Amino acid sequence: MSRGPDKQFDPEVALARAMEVFWAKGYEATSLSELLEQMGIGKKSLYDTFGNKRSLFLKALEYYAQTQVKSIRDQLLAPGSPLDNLEKVLLSIQQRQVWSGCRGCMLGTNIADFDTHEVEIAAILRHHLRSLEDALCTLLTRAQTAGEISAQAQPRDLARMLVCTIQGMALLSRVMDSDTLLKSTVDSTITLLKTS
Repeated sequence: MSRGPDKQFDPEVALARAMEVFWAKGYEATSLSELLEQMGIGKKSLYDTFGNKRSLFLKALEYYAQTQVKSIRDQLLAPGSPLDNLEKVLLSIQQRQVWSGCRGCMLGTNIADFDTHEVEIAAILRHHLRSLEDALCTLLTRAQTAGEISAQAQPRDLARMLVCTIQGMALLSRVMDSDTLLKSTVDSTITLLKTS
């Protein structure tokens, strides 16, 4: 049996483009024709490579986590002062959110779009939020060891608070017309951690 012709497109580039569309518009509001146009492929190529729209969405969500969320985790766990690393990440999130057309966090926007009845999607979202929480907990444990936060602080509880803070910043940024709230949030968060 002869093998079919080689793909005339880069699947990773096409997936990244699909992620951008889903991220900007959400699952329900994204049409198949819009995906095909932005990905630069035909319907047969989409189905052969990615499956149906839902399957493509799940792959795009995973791609987002492997690129965007991984980047945040890597910055948090970089060498140096843990609280400085955290402040850099929060400021980076704040600065990214202030440009017009900000999309927020793809995980957060889909938490708003889907509920727990969507078992597969809910499990993916929980998994990546826990991954972020784990990175934050590691950072805060290091900060405690370095004497940057109180020895009595509870790193896991603080990590959960920070996940909520980061998701809240990303979601609110979609409708804010200035970055004052987000900048105040970053400053207050770092001050709170240093005094906790």
